[in-house]
Amino acid sequence: MTGKAMLGFLKFEFTMFRRNFVTAFFLLLFPTMMLLIFGSIYGNEPNEVYGGFGSVDMFVPAYSGIVIAVTGLMNIPLTLCEYREKGIFKRYRATPTKPSYVIYSQLIINALMTTLGMCILIAVGKIVYHIQISENLLQCTLIFVVSTLSIFSIGFFIGGIAPNMKAANSIAYLVFFPMLFLSGATIPFEILPSSVQNVAKFLPLTHTVSSMKAIWNGAQLQEHAKSILILIVFAIIFAILSKITFKWEH
Repeated sequence: MTGKAMLGFLKFEFTMFRRNFVTAFFLLLFPTMMLLIFGSIYGNEPNEVYGGFGSVDMFVPAYSGIVIAVTGLMNIPLTLCEYREKGIFKRYRATPTKPSYVIYSQLIINALMTTLGMCILIAVGKIVYHIQISENLLQCTLIFVVSTLSIFSIGFFIGGIAPNMKAANSIAYLVFFPMLFLSGATIPFEILPSSVQNVAKFLPLTHTVSSMKAIWNGAQLQEHAKSILILIVFAIIFAILSKITFKWEH
Protein backbone atom coordinates (compact mmCIF):
# COMPACT_ATOMS: atom_id res chain seq x y z
CA MET A 1 0.00 0.00 0.00
CA THR A 2 2.79 2.38 0.91
CA GLY A 3 4.68 1.77 -2.34
CA LYS A 4 1.53 2.12 -4.45
CA ALA A 5 0.57 5.32 -2.64
CA MET A 6 4.00 6.82 -3.17
CA LEU A 7 3.98 5.85 -6.83
CA GLY A 8 0.58 7.50 -7.19
CA PHE A 9 1.89 10.70 -5.65
CA LEU A 10 4.90 10.67 -7.97
CA LYS A 11 2.70 10.25 -11.03
CA PHE A 12 0.44 13.07 -9.87
CA GLU A 13 3.33 15.44 -9.14
CA PHE A 14 4.94 14.68 -12.49
CA THR A 15 1.67 15.41 -14.29
CA MET A 16 1.28 18.69 -12.41
CA PHE A 17 4.89 19.67 -13.15
CA ARG A 18 4.44 18.88 -16.83
CA ARG A 19 1.36 21.12 -16.98
CA ASN A 20 3.22 24.03 -15.39
CA PHE A 21 4.47 25.64 -18.59
CA VAL A 22 6.29 28.53 -16.88
CA THR A 23 8.43 26.29 -14.67
CA ALA A 24 9.07 23.81 -17.48
CA PHE A 25 10.15 26.65 -19.78
CA PHE A 26 12.55 28.30 -17.34
CA LEU A 27 13.97 24.95 -16.25
CA LEU A 28 14.31 23.07 -19.53
CA LEU A 29 14.45 25.75 -22.23
CA PHE A 30 15.58 29.09 -20.77
CA PRO A 31 19.14 28.05 -19.75
CA THR A 32 19.62 26.41 -23.15
CA MET A 33 18.35 29.52 -24.92
CA MET A 34 20.80 31.65 -22.94
CA LEU A 35 23.62 29.26 -23.82
CA LEU A 36 22.79 29.47 -27.52
CA ILE A 37 22.40 33.27 -27.50
CA PHE A 38 25.56 34.11 -25.56
CA GLY A 39 27.48 31.26 -27.14
CA SER A 40 26.74 32.73 -30.57
CA ILE A 41 28.01 36.10 -29.34
CA TYR A 42 31.18 35.05 -27.51
CA GLY A 43 31.94 31.66 -29.04
CA ASN A 44 34.04 29.18 -27.14
CA GLU A 45 37.57 30.31 -27.93
CA PRO A 46 40.05 30.40 -25.00
CA ASN A 47 39.67 33.62 -23.04
CA GLU A 48 42.09 35.19 -20.53
CA VAL A 49 39.17 36.43 -18.43
CA TYR A 50 38.19 32.81 -17.80
CA GLY A 51 41.69 31.54 -17.21
CA GLY A 52 42.18 30.24 -20.72
CA PHE A 53 38.87 28.45 -20.96
CA GLY A 54 36.16 29.31 -23.47
CA SER A 55 33.03 31.26 -22.59
CA VAL A 56 30.71 28.30 -23.14
CA ASP A 57 32.99 26.10 -21.03
CA MET A 58 32.15 28.48 -18.18
CA PHE A 59 28.50 29.09 -19.09
CA VAL A 60 27.46 25.43 -18.90
CA PRO A 61 28.47 24.79 -15.25
CA ALA A 62 27.45 28.34 -14.26
CA TYR A 63 23.93 27.86 -15.61
CA SER A 64 23.51 24.95 -13.22
CA GLY A 65 22.66 27.72 -10.76
CA ILE A 66 19.69 28.75 -12.92
CA VAL A 67 18.46 25.18 -13.25
CA ILE A 68 18.60 24.51 -9.50
CA ALA A 69 17.15 27.90 -8.50
CA VAL A 70 14.13 27.68 -10.79
CA THR A 71 12.86 24.48 -9.21
CA GLY A 72 14.11 25.12 -5.68
CA LEU A 73 13.16 28.76 -5.20
CA MET A 74 10.21 29.18 -7.55
CA ASN A 75 8.39 25.91 -8.14
CA ILE A 76 8.59 24.25 -4.72
CA PRO A 77 7.33 27.10 -2.49
CA LEU A 78 4.56 28.12 -4.89
CA THR A 79 3.36 24.54 -5.27
CA LEU A 80 3.28 23.96 -1.51
CA CYS A 81 1.33 27.16 -0.90
CA GLU A 82 -1.09 26.31 -3.71
CA TYR A 83 -1.78 22.91 -2.12
CA ARG A 84 -2.31 24.54 1.27
CA GLU A 85 -4.59 27.26 -0.10
CA LYS A 86 -6.73 24.79 -2.04
CA GLY A 87 -7.03 22.45 0.92
CA ILE A 88 -5.22 19.59 -0.77
CA PHE A 89 -3.14 18.87 2.31
CA LYS A 90 -6.28 18.89 4.43
CA ARG A 91 -8.00 16.39 2.13
CA TYR A 92 -4.95 14.14 2.16
CA ARG A 93 -5.18 13.99 5.95
CA ALA A 94 -8.65 12.47 5.64
CA THR A 95 -7.23 9.55 3.66
CA PRO A 96 -5.10 6.58 4.83
CA THR A 97 -2.08 8.02 3.01
CA LYS A 98 0.38 10.32 4.69
CA PRO A 99 0.50 14.01 3.69
CA SER A 100 4.28 13.80 4.01
CA TYR A 101 4.24 11.77 0.80
CA VAL A 102 3.55 15.06 -0.96
CA ILE A 103 6.83 16.46 0.37
CA TYR A 104 8.80 13.38 -0.66
CA SER A 105 7.23 13.33 -4.11
CA GLN A 106 7.90 17.06 -4.53
CA LEU A 107 11.54 16.51 -3.63
CA ILE A 108 11.95 13.53 -5.96
CA ILE A 109 10.14 14.98 -9.00
CA ASN A 110 11.83 18.39 -8.72
CA ALA A 111 15.23 16.74 -8.29
CA LEU A 112 14.65 14.56 -11.37
CA MET A 113 13.48 17.52 -13.46
CA THR A 114 16.45 19.58 -12.27
CA THR A 115 18.79 16.77 -13.34
CA LEU A 116 17.02 16.57 -16.71
CA GLY A 117 17.44 20.33 -17.20
CA MET A 118 21.17 20.06 -16.51
CA CYS A 119 21.55 17.08 -18.87
CA ILE A 120 19.85 19.02 -21.68
CA LEU A 121 22.17 21.97 -21.09
CA ILE A 122 25.27 19.78 -21.24
CA ALA A 123 24.03 17.96 -24.34
CA VAL A 124 23.42 21.24 -26.22
CA GLY A 125 26.83 22.55 -25.17
CA LYS A 126 28.48 19.39 -26.44
CA ILE A 127 26.57 19.19 -29.73
CA VAL A 128 26.64 22.88 -30.67
CA TYR A 129 29.88 24.17 -29.12
CA HIS A 130 31.86 20.94 -28.68
CA ILE A 131 32.55 21.54 -25.00
CA GLN A 132 34.72 18.98 -23.27
CA ILE A 133 32.79 16.85 -20.80
CA SER A 134 34.53 17.25 -17.47
CA GLU A 135 36.88 14.50 -16.29
CA ASN A 136 35.64 15.39 -12.80
CA LEU A 137 32.06 14.45 -13.62
CA LEU A 138 31.59 12.47 -10.40
CA GLN A 139 32.81 15.41 -8.32
CA CYS A 140 30.57 17.81 -10.27
CA THR A 141 27.65 15.48 -9.59
CA LEU A 142 28.38 15.64 -5.87
CA ILE A 143 28.41 19.44 -5.96
CA PHE A 144 25.17 19.40 -7.95
CA VAL A 145 23.44 17.11 -5.44
CA VAL A 146 24.61 19.10 -2.40
CA SER A 147 23.61 22.37 -4.09
CA THR A 148 20.20 20.98 -4.99
CA LEU A 149 19.54 19.94 -1.40
CA SER A 150 20.73 23.33 -0.15
CA ILE A 151 18.55 25.42 -2.47
CA PHE A 152 15.56 23.07 -2.18
CA SER A 153 15.67 23.37 1.61
CA ILE A 154 15.36 27.16 1.24
CA GLY A 155 12.41 26.62 -1.09
CA PHE A 156 10.66 24.35 1.43
CA PHE A 157 11.30 26.98 4.12
CA ILE A 158 9.69 29.69 1.98
CA GLY A 159 6.75 27.36 1.33
CA GLY A 160 6.45 26.84 5.07
CA ILE A 161 6.46 30.45 6.24
CA ALA A 162 4.45 32.02 3.40
CA PRO A 163 0.77 32.37 4.40
CA ASN A 164 -0.48 32.24 0.81
CA MET A 165 0.63 32.02 -2.82
CA LYS A 166 0.90 35.79 -3.22
CA ALA A 167 3.27 36.04 -0.28
CA ALA A 168 5.21 32.98 -1.45
CA ASN A 169 5.60 34.52 -4.88
CA SER A 170 6.91 37.79 -3.41
CA ILE A 171 9.37 36.08 -1.06
CA ALA A 172 10.55 33.74 -3.80
CA TYR A 173 11.26 36.65 -6.15
CA LEU A 174 13.14 38.53 -3.40
CA VAL A 175 15.39 35.51 -2.91
CA PHE A 176 15.55 34.23 -6.50
CA PHE A 177 16.66 37.30 -8.43
CA PRO A 178 19.49 38.52 -6.17
CA MET A 179 20.91 34.99 -6.15
CA LEU A 180 20.51 34.71 -9.91
CA PHE A 181 22.27 37.96 -10.80
CA LEU A 182 24.91 38.10 -8.04
CA SER A 183 26.02 34.46 -7.90
CA GLY A 184 27.52 34.33 -11.38
CA ALA A 185 24.71 32.14 -12.69
CA THR A 186 23.79 34.77 -15.29
CA ILE A 187 26.25 37.68 -15.16
CA PRO A 188 29.84 36.34 -15.01
CA PHE A 189 31.09 36.64 -11.44
CA GLU A 190 34.53 37.68 -12.70
CA ILE A 191 33.26 41.00 -14.11
CA LEU A 192 31.29 42.02 -11.01
CA PRO A 193 32.77 44.83 -8.84
CA SER A 194 34.75 43.55 -5.87
CA SER A 195 32.25 45.07 -3.43
CA VAL A 196 29.42 43.14 -5.08
CA GLN A 197 31.52 39.96 -5.09
CA ASN A 198 32.04 40.30 -1.33
CA VAL A 199 28.29 40.52 -0.76
CA ALA A 200 27.60 37.63 -3.15
CA LYS A 201 29.84 35.31 -1.14
CA PHE A 202 27.10 35.14 1.49
CA LEU A 203 24.69 33.56 -1.02
CA PRO A 204 24.66 29.75 -1.30
CA LEU A 205 24.15 29.83 -5.06
CA THR A 206 27.45 31.71 -5.43
CA HIS A 207 29.26 28.73 -3.96
CA THR A 208 27.34 26.41 -6.27
CA VAL A 209 28.35 28.34 -9.37
CA SER A 210 31.98 28.99 -8.37
CA SER A 211 32.68 25.39 -7.37
CA MET A 212 30.85 23.93 -10.37
CA LYS A 213 32.78 26.14 -12.80
CA ALA A 214 36.13 25.37 -11.22
CA ILE A 215 35.67 21.61 -10.80
CA TRP A 216 34.06 21.23 -14.24
CA ASN A 217 37.17 22.78 -15.73
CA GLY A 218 39.75 20.75 -13.85
CA ALA A 219 39.95 21.86 -10.22
CA GLN A 220 39.78 19.26 -7.46
CA LEU A 221 36.99 18.84 -4.93
CA GLN A 222 39.23 19.48 -1.92
CA GLU A 223 40.10 22.90 -3.29
CA HIS A 224 36.46 23.90 -2.80
CA ALA A 225 35.83 22.16 0.50
CA LYS A 226 34.80 25.48 2.05
CA SER A 227 32.06 26.01 -0.53
CA ILE A 228 30.79 22.45 -0.05
CA LEU A 229 30.72 22.94 3.73
CA ILE A 230 28.79 26.21 3.35
CA LEU A 231 26.22 24.51 1.11
CA ILE A 232 25.84 21.63 3.58
CA VAL A 233 25.34 24.09 6.45
CA PHE A 234 22.65 25.95 4.47
CA ALA A 235 20.94 22.64 3.67
CA ILE A 236 20.90 21.50 7.31
CA ILE A 237 19.81 24.84 8.77
CA PHE A 238 16.96 25.42 6.34
CA ALA A 239 15.84 21.78 6.46
CA ILE A 240 15.45 22.14 10.23
CA LEU A 241 13.69 25.49 9.87
CA SER A 242 11.40 24.02 7.21
CA LYS A 243 10.35 21.23 9.53
CA ILE A 244 9.69 23.67 12.37
CA THR A 245 7.73 26.24 10.37
CA PHE A 246 5.84 24.04 7.91
CA LYS A 247 2.04 23.97 8.28
CA TRP A 248 -0.35 21.57 6.57
CA GLU A 249 -3.21 24.03 6.96
CA HIS A 250 -3.65 27.81 7.45
